[in-house]
Parts: sequence; C-alpha cells; structure tokens
Amino acid sequence: MSEVFEILMIVSFGISWPMNVMKSYKARTTRGKSLPFLILILVGYVCGIASKLLADTFKWYVMFFYVLNFVMVFVDLLLYVRNYRLDKAAECAE
Repeated sequence: MSEVFEILMIVSFGISWPMNVMKSYKARTTRGKSLPFLILILVGYVCGIASKLLADTFKWYVMFFYVLNFVMVFVDLLLYVRNYRLDKAAECAE
C-alpha cells in the first residue's frame, strides 16, 4: 500500500512538469526560473531512483515514475541552458 501512496506523490509532482517544460520552451527566458531549484529536484529524483534500486524488492512501476519525472526535469534543465544563452545573446544585442 505504501507504494500506491508513493506513486500518487510522484504523479502529483509529475503532473506539473510537462506544463513547466512547455512554459520554459515558449518563454525563451530564464526569468522566473531557478537553476539551484532544478538541480536540487534532479538530485532528489536520483536519490529516489537509488533508493528503489537498493531496496529489497524492485517495483518497476514505481521506478518508472521516478525516471519519467527525472527526464522531464532534465529537459527543463536543458531548456534553462538554452534560455540562458538566449538571454545573454539578447543582452549583447542591446
């Protein structure tokens, strides 16, 4: 039963990431974003994945949600890098 609640927690967090990725893609700026926050979230998901790999029993369906969320946050981090470069280019053009 604890896995069900864990999945619900991960899904709740994960619902917002696709919207956040689209917002980052469309905004083309880092304003309102926090690089330390994104990195901290990624570290948290890595720790969650590690805990699942080290657990006595492996639950692929729980791991799936951790990996999916990690990928979404990583894509948002890549968009942050792109948007940072766009911000710098815009500053130089001014």
